[in-house]
Amino acid sequence: MGFMKGKRALIVGVASDRSIATGIAEAFAREGAEIAFTYQNDKLKGRVTKLAERLGQSTDLCFPCDVTSDEEIDAVFEALGKSWDGLDVLVHSVGFAPREQLEGGFTESITREGYAISHDISAYSLAALAKAALPMMESRNSAILALTYNAAQMVVPNYNVMGLAKASLESCVRFLAADLGPKGIRVNAISAGPIKTLAAAGIGGFRKMLAYAEHSAPLKRTVTIEEVGNTAAFLCSDLASGITGETTFVDAGSNIMAMVFPEE
Repeated sequence: MGFMKGKRALIVGVASDRSIATGIAEAFAREGAEIAFTYQNDKLKGRVTKLAERLGQSTDLCFPCDVTSDEEIDAVFEALGKSWDGLDVLVHSVGFAPREQLEGGFTESITREGYAISHDISAYSLAALAKAALPMMESRNSAILALTYNAAQMVVPNYNVMGLAKASLESCVRFLAADLGPKGIRVNAISAGPIKTLAAAGIGGFRKMLAYAEHSAPLKRTVTIEEVGNTAAFLCSDLASGITGETTFVDAGSNIMAMVFPEE
């Protein structure tokens, strides 16, 4: 029997078969969780329902959700409440900034509009989803998980305003953990190393980021969506019942390295 048997999880942010959210869904399903999904728009609906089918999950529990709309967020939980009497896990795997914000120098690229969009979608949406999910999650020893990146703490070329958004997201994790802990809800984040995903394709110089990660990480490689998924399953299960407010790195150890000398 899997260690998430009996858990009901909602995963927000599947965009393709190589999404980190897909790796999380695969790990949850393997460990026995029942999973619902959201999709951003009709273009992505088919990918999400196909994933649900592949994992043996109900396609009736796939809901449209644009996280910039409080009405759509509320509609997800209203619809989910008709099938489930509670929710044990909420996964937030959402991040976006306009493409022109993710290349070139920071001061050169940043705009007021780009800042607002990236923070609304990438950070505020976690708080909005947690707020809407609260009635279904409280008093169930439940868990919320967000996906971040080390550019929240360190400067990464071309990541620009998304680094600020990830810093905001990590702060949101801590504030939510403190606020929701008395209600029996744990809130954590995973900081994954660079992975080839649909979202990563929009970051200028991403191939160089991958190459540097392979060179700098103690394990001398990048990580996979499966490795992130396994960590997510642990953090969202009762095995991690004493962990909240934390950011766990799944990056082959690259975050511990202050400096890496070029190979001679």
